[in-house]
Parts: sequence; C-alpha cells; structure tokens
Amino acid sequence: MSKVRKQTWRFDHPIYLAATGTAVGPLEAKGPLVESFDKKFEHLDCGEQTWSKAERALMRRSISACLAKAGKVEGDIDLFLAGDLMDQSVTSNFIARENRIPFLGMFGACSTSMETLATGAQLVDSGFADNVLCAVSSHNATAERQFRYPTEYGGPTKLTQTFTVTGAGATIVTREPGKVLVKEATIGRVIDWGIDDASNLGTAMAPAAADTIWTHFQDTGRKPEDYDLIVTGDLSSVGSPILDEILLEKGLDITNVHQDCGTMVYTSDQPVSAGGSGCACSAVVTYGYLYNRLSEGSLKRVLVVATGALLNSSTPKEKETIPCIAHAVLLESAKEVQP
Repeated sequence: MSKVRKQTWRFDHPIYLAATGTAVGPLEAKGPLVESFDKKFEHLDCGEQTWSKAERALMRRSISACLAKAGKVEGDIDLFLAGDLMDQSVTSNFIARENRIPFLGMFGACSTSMETLATGAQLVDSGFADNVLCAVSSHNATAERQFRYPTEYGGPTKLTQTFTVTGAGATIVTREPGKVLVKEATIGRVIDWGIDDASNLGTAMAPAAADTIWTHFQDTGRKPEDYDLIVTGDLSSVGSPILDEILLEKGLDITNVHQDCGTMVYTSDQPVSAGGSGCACSAVVTYGYLYNRLSEGSLKRVLVVATGALLNSSTPKEKETIPCIAHAVLLESAKEVQP
C-alpha cells in the first residue's frame, strides 16, 4: 500500500471483491433497487422473535449469500470485519460467535461499510490476510428506538429525519481475480459543524462528506468527470444539496455525478421522510446495485463515500453537538482497468 499525500491509500496489488451478498426488509424490497438484492424478507421481524435477532438474520443471510457466490466456506476466511448500530455492536459480535472466524469489530456509525472495506483491502494488500469478510447491518426497529424515540410511540417525524434501512451487506476482499477492483481509500476526519439535532443527520454529516471528497480530489489530482458516480452514504434529500453547495463554494462541482444511497434505495412516495440511513444504507446499494453495474462494465469508476454520525442515545440529551465522519473507497470495473 502507498500513501497518496495526506489521507488516501493506494493499494499496491490488484485487490478484488470476490463476491457480495445483500439482505433487506419488506420496505426496501418495494424500492427501485429490489432486483439487486439477494434476500428479501417479507416481514420486518425476519421470522425471528425479537428485533435484535431479526437484525442478526439479515447479516447472517447476507454473509451466506456472499460465501455461496464466491464458492467459499467460513474456513476459507482469514478475518471477519463487521459493525452495526446496536449497543456495543452486538449484531456483529453475535454473528462472529457463530462463524468463529478471527474477528475485528468496527464502528464508524453509518460509515462502517466503507471503514470495513478499506481496512479489509489494506490487510489483504499488505499480506496479513488472503480473504477478508466485511459485513454491516442495521434494522429500523433496533436503531430508531435507540437514537430517536420508542417506535411504539408513533409520534410525527420531522421532514429532515431519515429512515433507518433494514438490511445487511457483505463482501469478500481478496487478491483472487474478480469483476470489481478496490483501488483506493480516503480515510476521513471527524468534522463537527455544531449541529445538535439528531433528527437532522443529513445536515450534520454533509460537511464531513465534503471534507473527505475534497481531500480525495486533492490527494489524487483527479476531477469529478473522471468518475461515473460519486455516491454518498445517507445524506438524504436534505444533506445532499448541502454537500454539493459546500463543494461548489470550494470550486469543486460534483453535481453531475453525485447521488445518495439514502435516496436511491427508496422511491419518492415511500414513507421514509428525507430518505434512508443506517449502516445498511450504503452497504445494500454498493454490494447490490453498484456491484452489479461495475461487474457488467456499465459503470467503470465509482467513489463510495459512506457517512456516519458519531453520536449515541445519550449525547443529544446532554446537549452535545454531533461529530461526523466519512470514509471513501474507490471501486473500478475489472473489465476496463483505467489509469
């Protein structure tokens, strides 16, 4: 691995995604990307007795789909990197208890999808592992009760509020040739612009996304037109235009190539307020829709910028502002490797 200027890693060896797996809940299965998901649960409980077990079912099924498509079993995996939004990342911990793969639990809130992927690629590139399994999950009923209010309350939501995606995504990072390359990763800084409203996370996270994207372009010397897509994690319909405006003020125009996973995963008429959020938001879009398009070559170069709000259920009550972060990973189609 080579460090490019301040915050970007460029991998010295060809690093591939061997396969991906996704699982989603019933609302996500009614969205525009339904055909790209491997497992669609018909009910929010995923056939389990508790919401926490339902989230485990999502991660479990995304991993099993990923392993099956890669033609691998758990014994072929050297390391398991995973994270989620539940207290102490218990979904990931309990899945690691089942699969017994050497485990590194990771947390970057909703940025964890790209945090695990970047770290997994670095470990494979450095030779410390041959196959790394990366997975994240979120569930609307587990996350909403922690960070907003009890779901049973049924109170009105603000128009700025996002809707936690019920889903999970997994991938295997390897040097074995595959259809999608992991080329670079830009590791974000924690940015806090003083937003203290947990119902307005898109606004809070937009400056962190802008900082990472700006740094990525400064480090690499590329221009927005060098990318087919720049997708952010879950800025939603509120945070996305703020991101574009911040970058425009710095002289960087990404408006022609920028989309947000939080608005891609749902239709405009679904009851999700400003759009999707959660660890699974960027994961199911990246490991489903984007992976498929990169595999077939209809997309050549995509920068995935997963965003995360680093708060817990107590800090808003303590009048703390919301520190945020964004990590970016550059994915390229192996059908046409670009310079």
